[in-house]
Amino acid sequence: MRDTRRTRLILALLLATALVLITVDHRAGAGSPFGPLRTAGASVFGTAERAVAGVTRPVGDFFASLASAPSAQRRVAELSAANQRLRGELAAHRLDQGRSTELRSMLGLAGRGGYKIVAANVIARRGLPGFEDAVEIDAGAADGVRREMTVINGDGLVGRVVQVGPTTSTVLLLSDPASAAGARLEGGREIGVVHGVGETGSLVLFRLLDSTAPIAAGSRIVSFGSQRGVPYVPGVPLGVVERVEATPGELTRVAYARPYADLSALDVVGVVVQGPPRDPRDAVLPPRPSEAGQPPDTEKDRKGKARRARTDERDGAPAAPETGQEPGVGAAEGQETVRQRRGRTGDSPLGGEPGGSTEGFPHRNRPFDRPLDRPLDRPLDRPLDRPLDRPLDRPLDRPLGQAGPQAPAEQRHPMVTDWRGRPLDEVGAQ
Repeated sequence: MRDTRRTRLILALLLATALVLITVDHRAGAGSPFGPLRTAGASVFGTAERAVAGVTRPVGDFFASLASAPSAQRRVAELSAANQRLRGELAAHRLDQGRSTELRSMLGLAGRGGYKIVAANVIARRGLPGFEDAVEIDAGAADGVRREMTVINGDGLVGRVVQVGPTTSTVLLLSDPASAAGARLEGGREIGVVHGVGETGSLVLFRLLDSTAPIAAGSRIVSFGSQRGVPYVPGVPLGVVERVEATPGELTRVAYARPYADLSALDVVGVVVQGPPRDPRDAVLPPRPSEAGQPPDTEKDRKGKARRARTDERDGAPAAPETGQEPGVGAAEGQETVRQRRGRTGDSPLGGEPGGSTEGFPHRNRPFDRPLDRPLDRPLDRPLDRPLDRPLDRPLDRPLGQAGPQAPAEQRHPMVTDWRGRPLDEVGAQ
């Protein structure tokens, strides 16, 4: 195209027309007469732009990814490292939280029992010559740990220290078959010995020295304590009886108890470096599930309940429920206890006088605890050894109205008394 005068004139006219149209459209604003024309142009050119962009964008992204590939790889590596670091911090936080809970529980147990402890962590599980179940802790002689010291955790007794190094110590667990600890039942003085059975701490053997002492599943055991608290301090919870073995003819009773402490998953433990000034008895035991929300019983209340339970068991009556009521209160009709029947006046099946006093004879007005073996009108199962009218095989040593000879007073035992508590020599003198 040649650059002629005519061409320059046409171009100038077009530019002037465009400027005029732009000025008019701008001044008119929303009411511009060129609005429909502008909308139609935008729709046409917009469609073309989208089509071109759909073709050129993948090509542009490809070249951009090639240019940014090294920096993207570095970014991915940084994010992966940060993710791993956050995961480790979260696991450490959870571990610290669990240890804090265990330490707080152990300090509470030590405070209730009056034990002075040194906290330690279990760092390894090991075996020793002659022992099967032992662990290594990160506390030693530098921390005040000595041999034959008691080891506890937040739940109860763990074991005792058998070896001490400068910074580490070895603890023999309660579940080891070579371990033995003195123990007693809750609320009483019945004592026994707890032995490990070597089954990864699942159960321990409790041998009760008194074969007549009452024990049942659910009974709780605490440590009896050793002389000067070595190797075991008193009052530490040991476990709960799960089953009682029948041992007829033996001098001891055998039961299996589940330890309070999970001896297969130990983490935070405490070495008792100083025992309590006095036996805490049952104060360290955790509350029973049935006693949740109720005020804890005092030692006097527990002794009274245990004494009432033993009395009712001896008399053949069911033990009173531990609701704070006296035995017999709230009992259903027809379930009168022996204690309520004692001392009651009225018709007596054992020959007491109706309405008479039963003081000193609590058994007279007590009804039969079981039915008769046979009706009263039923004949005997076997005949008599001799007819009733048959005389005795030998004469009597003395007439029926004559008293027999008595030994001198100095030869009679002074502790033999009658039902009133008077010595028999005084009764004979009267």
